[in-house]
Amino acid sequence: MKLPPPAITVEGCAWLGNAPLFGPLRLVLQAGCWTSLLGVSGAGKTTLLRVLAGLETGARFEGAITAGDGAAVGPRLAFMGQSDLLLPWADVIGNVTLGARLRGKRPDLTRARRLIAQVGLAGHSHLRPAALSGGQRQRVALARTLMEDRAIVLLDEPFSALDARTRAEMQELAGRLLQGRTVLLVTHDPLEAARLSHAAWLLHRGRLEALDLPATPPVRPVEQPGTLQAQAEMLARLRALT
Repeated sequence: MKLPPPAITVEGCAWLGNAPLFGPLRLVLQAGCWTSLLGVSGAGKTTLLRVLAGLETGARFEGAITAGDGAAVGPRLAFMGQSDLLLPWADVIGNVTLGARLRGKRPDLTRARRLIAQVGLAGHSHLRPAALSGGQRQRVALARTLMEDRAIVLLDEPFSALDARTRAEMQELAGRLLQGRTVLLVTHDPLEAARLSHAAWLLHRGRLEALDLPATPPVRPVEQPGTLQAQAEMLARLRALT
């Protein structure tokens, strides 16, 4: 029996060499909710996300990562990065089912095809990445992340390379398909955070500052006044950083 998506708490400090990067800080990801992390380049956002993912960061982290239900965090994680990281020699369904095959398991091809259809790529299962657009490649990466069926999902600028229209569509798709998961999104885009987040934080000078969001639930419409106001306020906070 699978455990429900847990709350996650990250507490600690990180250093690059002898230089402090962030902390001491305490970041809480509410169970089944999207949390966004914003900040200028070099603030430590991706490092914090990679620490949570258990990936190499180049930094030294001292602290703790705990789940609210007391169970192990790592086995319940899925990660989606800025690059789609698709295997160029594998077709769409081969890329979507990569995780199972790397673990030596037989992939569930029926479920993979269903996810491929959900991300709008029905009929593309046989194509290789070179035959796909940038937006289609990101949809494959999202389907691969969903195929892992993990309770905790970490997203590192997953849509930053896309044009505005495709980015908005991918935000809505991810928000719908990852509903109810515990999600941490690292982003430079205030509008993305305003649309998708239940909670949002600014990482600056090693500390976390809360950002205001509309009371309406995500995914929020781009044109909604509250979404636009939240975007403007986040952008003003970012521009005021020194």
